[in-house]
Amino acid sequence: MCPMFRPALILPLLIAACSGGDEETANASAAASPAPPQANPVQAQTSPPAAIADSHTPAKPSELRTFGDWAVGCDNGLSCTMASLAPEDPGFADMTVTIARAPGADGAIAIDVSVQDRDDADLELAVDDGKAVKAAKGSVGGADARRLAVEMVDGTSLTARDASGKAIASIALKGAAAAFRYVDDKQGRAGGTTAIAARGSAPAGSVPSAPALPVIVSPKPGGTPVTLSKTELAALRKRAECDLEGMGLVQDPEISALGGGKSLIVLPCSSGAYNLIAALFVSDGKTIEPARMDTDSGMGPVDEQGGIPDVVNGGFEDGILSSYAKGRGIGDCGITQSFVWDGSRFRLIEQAEMGECRGNPEFITTWRARVVRR
Repeated sequence: MCPMFRPALILPLLIAACSGGDEETANASAAASPAPPQANPVQAQTSPPAAIADSHTPAKPSELRTFGDWAVGCDNGLSCTMASLAPEDPGFADMTVTIARAPGADGAIAIDVSVQDRDDADLELAVDDGKAVKAAKGSVGGADARRLAVEMVDGTSLTARDASGKAIASIALKGAAAAFRYVDDKQGRAGGTTAIAARGSAPAGSVPSAPALPVIVSPKPGGTPVTLSKTELAALRKRAECDLEGMGLVQDPEISALGGGKSLIVLPCSSGAYNLIAALFVSDGKTIEPARMDTDSGMGPVDEQGGIPDVVNGGFEDGILSSYAKGRGIGDCGITQSFVWDGSRFRLIEQAEMGECRGNPEFITTWRARVVRR
């Protein structure tokens, strides 16, 4: 039985993500290693180990919000992102816009535009009939980005023009003002001069600084990974209720040394149309137990997975356990996660997601942590 996907994604996509039959078999090889979304890439921030302690902060990714044709979210470091959405029917877009704002008094704004078949092209952007702003290779920053953002609050559409001034694509600004207001509130800008929508007279100095990110102390992976006998492997597949054998898609597990005599076993277990789901176990060479996680991973709550956590389209590389659960085949919705081992369990160091399957592949970061390797 296919695990339930996260509630942020709508029910019809659960059916598509976990459907069987000919489409599932035909796409299983593609599901094994799809390219993860590239928006807002968050990497573990490593720090010198000198006297830095683990903060033991519980992982609490924030929730995304949707306002009209815009999705918005902020992570625990108060970095915020807005992403444009295509009309709900058919849910595809010729043009997408992502707006990121840094926390703190400076609060730099970056606007990135992608127009279908014109990647990395120099563009001009204009709100309604306003003055155009140059977007070198689709990107705008500094004062131009702030001016464009302020104009978007009261605008109805944002248009991209080519070098000759010809309009080539546009998006609706329905909900943009509310999304900007949400960011203003989350970053403590409301009622101040640095706000975009909720502008007022409070000075920039009144904006709070970015909060410190949680710290996770992680041992450097090392040692010799365990090996599994055919009997042990068969027992694990039975324990995890794996069903790849029935589809003729059985794959060997990925086994990696974690350090301290422990090994991670990433066991390919089931497959949907574009998701390969792997069960997670940890072995000390004598016993094999389900891996412990500090938050839901992969397809969702562990109690819906027989007590065995999983990752989707993921694996273990350079000391980082990754997961990329796609909400649908084109990869415009879903969730990406990265974890590190702290000696007893896997801890979330980044999460980015998009709950709206409406044409924008730019996932929004909802959690970050610093990693100290020892």
